[in-house]
Amino acid sequence: MMLTLLKAFALTILLATPAFAASKADVEKSFRTWIVSDLQPDARKAGISESVFRTAMSSVKLNWDLPDLVPPGTKPPKERPQSQAEFSSPSSYFSEKRLAGLATTGRELARTHARTIRAIEQKYGVPGPVLLAIWGRESGFGRANIPHPVLDVLATKAFMSTRKDLFRKELIAALKIVASGDVAPGSMKGSWAGAMGQPQFLPSSYLQYAVDFDGDGHRNIWTSVPDTLASIANYLAVKGWVRGRDWGFEVRIPETLSCAQEGPDLAKPVSAWEAMGIARVNGKAFPANERNASAMMLVPAGRYGPEFIATPNFYVIKEYNNSDLYALFIGNLADRIGSNGGAFIGEWGNVGKMLRSDVSAMQRALEAKGHDVGGSDGLPGYKTRRALGIWQKSTGRAVTCYPDASLKTVLK
Repeated sequence: MMLTLLKAFALTILLATPAFAASKADVEKSFRTWIVSDLQPDARKAGISESVFRTAMSSVKLNWDLPDLVPPGTKPPKERPQSQAEFSSPSSYFSEKRLAGLATTGRELARTHARTIRAIEQKYGVPGPVLLAIWGRESGFGRANIPHPVLDVLATKAFMSTRKDLFRKELIAALKIVASGDVAPGSMKGSWAGAMGQPQFLPSSYLQYAVDFDGDGHRNIWTSVPDTLASIANYLAVKGWVRGRDWGFEVRIPETLSCAQEGPDLAKPVSAWEAMGIARVNGKAFPANERNASAMMLVPAGRYGPEFIATPNFYVIKEYNNSDLYALFIGNLADRIGSNGGAFIGEWGNVGKMLRSDVSAMQRALEAKGHDVGGSDGLPGYKTRRALGIWQKSTGRAVTCYPDASLKTVLK
């Protein structure tokens, strides 16, 4: 309640300032005009009939509580230095309490929906535990509160946000969903960013990947478990999931072996990594079907955290959410659901609270020295980690393959 009052007070102050060119009432009026004169012609070009448009948009409202709004007459906020989960110890991302709870529920639901999951696995080739892990991570197996009317969110952001073009495209896609008859506008609920239903698909992803697996004639990712799981499976299959392969394995990389060998472009057969001294941390052999297949070294926190051999399926999971930590969360949760696995054995060290701007400066310095860091975006992806490891070795420093605060003064 207090947060709501503070938001309302802040909005009142904003609307009262001279920089705000219009009152809230004027913005609301401009919004209704924008729907008819600006949005509707685009919708018509996209094949949305006037009746569908009118039905869908007649009750749409501006949501003033959404983040990143830029009302008419105001300027976008200045970009602030950012800190990301990857720049500090990722241990909080892998909350044992949360993972254990999701795994317990996931195993229960695996039994409840066993027949459906087997049918989906057979059709799409994606293992049930992976589907359950994504379902659990995205919406708590459909139990999370997903309260926002999607059309309200998308229309608000298409009209006045920092990324209007993106949300305009998603709004048109949402109108196509309404036109398909799969779901009534009032039932299209999603997140504050417009991601819909239990698998958290944006409307454009829904149009491409959602499927009707329960056979009722509707692609229902809001209340249908078969449609939800099959839609996730279809997404991963289209993105390149390799049937019969795992996502990856936690390993130990010998200290004598450089960590600057990660990335899909340096893939080798699992047996080749094994011959270099890399072994699974649990003492088990790599599965026979994996030994001659291609895989990649993965050190998401360099030498400061768990180390992995990742298959191409790891990068398919990243298509769902482009984050190493997200894909590792899904892989670990899937292992817990499917084979009673536990936490990663390697510990996530404290790699310092690096700002995105600090990492970006290091990337530019590495680029100036001729290294490919994958772009100076402040995100320490595998190319940045690899380049850093190569530079560390060339300068006689300990090879950690990860940016930390001690390097800010020497790498510039």
